Amino acid sequence: MIREISVHEITSVVRQLCIDANYNLGEDVLSILDKAIEEEESLTAREVLKELIANATIAREEKVPICQDCGLAVVFLEIGQDVHITGGGLNDAINEGVRQGYEQGYLRKSACHPLSRKNTGDNTPAIIHVEIVPGDTMKIIFAPKGGGAENMSRVTMLTPAAGIEGVKDFVVNRIKESGSNPCPPTIVGIGIGGTFERSAILAKKAILRKMGERNPDPELANIEQDILKRINKLGIGPMGYGGTTTSLEVFLEMEPCHIASLPLAVNVQCHAARHKEAVI
Repeated sequence: MIREISVHEITSVVRQLCIDANYNLGEDVLSILDKAIEEEESLTAREVLKELIANATIAREEKVPICQDCGLAVVFLEIGQDVHITGGGLNDAINEGVRQGYEQGYLRKSACHPLSRKNTGDNTPAIIHVEIVPGDTMKIIFAPKGGGAENMSRVTMLTPAAGIEGVKDFVVNRIKESGSNPCPPTIVGIGIGGTFERSAILAKKAILRKMGERNPDPELANIEQDILKRINKLGIGPMGYGGTTTSLEVFLEMEPCHIASLPLAVNVQCHAARHKEAVI
């Protein structure tokens, strides 16, 4: 049976996700920040972490954005193959939801022309990634992405001979070179394999995981933990003030690639790891 979903419902859900994601930091992020305070060795770093939690609390209670950079609108869709969208176009529905959400939520609109820098005025168009899956539901994941952390992200094509040590070295050096720019403590998404563009999507999807959720592959889970330990020995610390909490999590996703290639992407997320989801 085909299930119909109206574009009006999609717009309504996206509008609310825009506001929710920018006002309410996830409980998993707040919990890992609390844990970081307990484990952090630097007094200054502990105070910074407390300020980050206080900031998130104010945002939630007063219904204001966590950060002035309310991000570009990144949307991941998982659409059941038995879903039929009615009443208009899918992309138009999502963009209308972004338009309404950023206006009604008093969220900063950051989308602009790459060269003239003229603002689009409504934070559209959204960056939309679609995956068709079995079933008759639609999952919408909204992940606003700020410019500071995104600017520190990179894609590279390593030689196959670089191997896992080459991957680790590139990721750790990327965070080292980023310093305080991405507003640490960060969440680091890593995409290995696929193609040039696919590795970047894998890295961005990786940062959508809940804090503490390891890759189900034990080998990849160990790599995540090893990279996290190496990053936290860099001494950058929260907001660059020094300490042992440079990153909160490292998440890795991997797919097969061409025999001549080793695509690698690092997507850096600031401490405000904003993303919310809903299922229609």
